[in-house]
Amino acid sequence: MQTSKSAETQTRNESVPTPAPAGMRLTIDGRRLRQLIQAGYLWLRQNEAAVNAYNVYPVPDGDTGTNMMHTMRSAWTAIAESNERNLGIVAKAVSNGALRGSRGNSGIILSQLWRGFARALEGKEAADAQDFAAALREAANTAYKGVSTPVEGTMLTVSRETAETAEYVARNSHDLRAFMDSITQAAYESTQRTPNLLKILKEAGVVDSGGYGIYIILDGMRRLVHGEKIEGGEVAAPIGHAAVGNAPTDVEVGYGYDVQYLIYAPRDQPLDVARIRADIEAMGECPLVLGDEGIVKVHVHVPDPGVALSYGVKLGSLRDVVVEDMQAQSEAFIPEQGEKAEAHPPAEVALVAVASGDGLERAFKDVGVRIVVKGGQTMNPSVEDLLNAAREANAKSVILLPNNGNIVMTAEQAASLADFPIKVVPTKTIPQGIGAALAFNHERSADENATSMSSAARRVTTGEITTSTRNVTVNGVTVSNGQIIGLIDDKLAVAGDDVTATMMALLEKTSAAERELITLYFGNGMTAAQAEAMADQVRAAYPDQAVEVIPGNQPHYYFVIGIE
Repeated sequence: MQTSKSAETQTRNESVPTPAPAGMRLTIDGRRLRQLIQAGYLWLRQNEAAVNAYNVYPVPDGDTGTNMMHTMRSAWTAIAESNERNLGIVAKAVSNGALRGSRGNSGIILSQLWRGFARALEGKEAADAQDFAAALREAANTAYKGVSTPVEGTMLTVSRETAETAEYVARNSHDLRAFMDSITQAAYESTQRTPNLLKILKEAGVVDSGGYGIYIILDGMRRLVHGEKIEGGEVAAPIGHAAVGNAPTDVEVGYGYDVQYLIYAPRDQPLDVARIRADIEAMGECPLVLGDEGIVKVHVHVPDPGVALSYGVKLGSLRDVVVEDMQAQSEAFIPEQGEKAEAHPPAEVALVAVASGDGLERAFKDVGVRIVVKGGQTMNPSVEDLLNAAREANAKSVILLPNNGNIVMTAEQAASLADFPIKVVPTKTIPQGIGAALAFNHERSADENATSMSSAARRVTTGEITTSTRNVTVNGVTVSNGQIIGLIDDKLAVAGDDVTATMMALLEKTSAAERELITLYFGNGMTAAQAEAMADQVRAAYPDQAVEVIPGNQPHYYFVIGIE
């Protein structure tokens, strides 16, 4: 007898019997866990921009929320069609999905939380309050072990303190709603305490973004058990209620467009931040509006970018406009189909690198990189993306250049899962990656190359010029929303009112006069003529140094600078 798709959907939604109205005893089986995972993912997806906004540095590409959301999306996809009742089996599938889809440091740590959670529930048909609390404890322990140098005041702290609350509650209550209320509140309060544990968070005036992401995931689950609405059109039915069609559904209709810009107020016409926030929130998903009467930063996901842009133009002058097709970006995580068709000849050792911007991709190809995985800030590739690229390199050994501090852990995780040798040279910036690739020697083994390439990368200092997204003081540097800022090796170092002056101040701080080569990779809409004009000023100030100008076409950053 065949079962229709609608009947299958109904079976999944009706998988748990209706509990007594007053207090649901905490018993979680595979189908209930599936509902919880979906609710946590959906709520994180709705709050992605809010999590991103807690980035320490005021750069336009904070991506903790994006990385955690994609990791949860992968975890959910792994069980989306499952009708499995066994809790241990479903938890294991969640763990595997999260691991292969994990992106960035926050995504890797989140996948380790799910790994520990699944380990504690292995072989269990269902879990009671104490089992669930024990799983949260093992999740935190596993995440701590997965980080070489654990730092308090991060999502690790939030996971541990949440588990402590879970253990206390489990000894005194078996009510599901009360349990979820308590651990969600514990995650929130732990997140609020993170600035007291990590100095840079207090200085920047933010809480830990990864910890806030954990709170959001748990809050989505809490909303599910209470039957509260999940923003964005999905309505969660309380766990245990057979409300067919009323459980949260995740129907993907494409990613739409990511629109970002700064609105500069016309003279004598102050901006109404509250009104702008309300309008943008009504316009699309993941809205974020920050600023004051003079300058407002806008971020929103919309199906038609023209609507958001036209709205902003009516209010003032738009600057630093970014419009990105998120569907194309998502597909770009996978190495280009043309590379697959290229059928690279066998090699002893091959290089795989990560970069965002066709100019940067060409630069890596020019120095011998076999495959470039599209990605960087805001679009970190997943563990599986890097594994696939390494396989396509068709080499006995692969050397992986992550070129971003937020991708190093992902690369290391990919290397640990591979069935052939992958060496990770932990490059944290594009110039470090180029420097490392230039040190590659085809006559050497992978181990020998990894050693010499790591040494070459350490000799490179990296500068980045972009636009501040908020008022902040970090590392003793006070920045206003909309100012041009310069980062040295990923740390805020200078601020100015124009790109050239900020770049010159940054070069002075790097002691560029004592180095030999300054390489300027230009992007973020800057033309070659503009870049050359600025490079001429650098040459005049540094006549003894070679100054190269290369089109990087990278998003967000006017210049990425290599000083060596």
